[in-house]
Amino acid sequence: MIKNKTLTPIILAGIFIIMLGLSFAAVPLYDLFCRVTGFGGTTQISKEAPKIVLDKVVSVRFDTNVNNLDWDFKAKSNVMDVKVGQVNRIEFEVENYSDDTTHGVASFNVSPASFGKYYSKIGCFCFEKQELKAGEKATFVMTFYLDPELVNDPRTKNLHDVTMSYTFFSTDYYKQS
Repeated sequence: MIKNKTLTPIILAGIFIIMLGLSFAAVPLYDLFCRVTGFGGTTQISKEAPKIVLDKVVSVRFDTNVNNLDWDFKAKSNVMDVKVGQVNRIEFEVENYSDDTTHGVASFNVSPASFGKYYSKIGCFCFEKQELKAGEKATFVMTFYLDPELVNDPRTKNLHDVTMSYTFFSTDYYKQS
């Protein structure tokens, strides 16, 4: 009987510690899951281009949005026809219409979501804090390719149109008074 009274709190404390550890690990594990599987349109990051370029052409559409910033944000080209495996470069123009220096961070997703795992970025301005002074204009560049493996996936091999959507969010919430 005394053994049960001692064992129960130890088991409960162990369960508490495991649950606490899992709560801290949830975000990095979910991020890892999304990057590996392309879940939710999460794209891949690559350090080098593929060794093969296919004749298959996919139209990549660029959708740009701004949230809580007085910025104009647009792709220099709304649609690019790209060969699978070929490295491509797209420029985005940004202008700050406000009278103040403001900061933004761009996030993105790919639609359809099943395509995310085959959309690989070699260079991107996304998830980096960008500063624009009042009236300032800037050009941001993204370098990407479509992984040739997409033709082997039954969910993506017949796709001919993909949308890459970017949204710039304000980071001025942390301004000091």
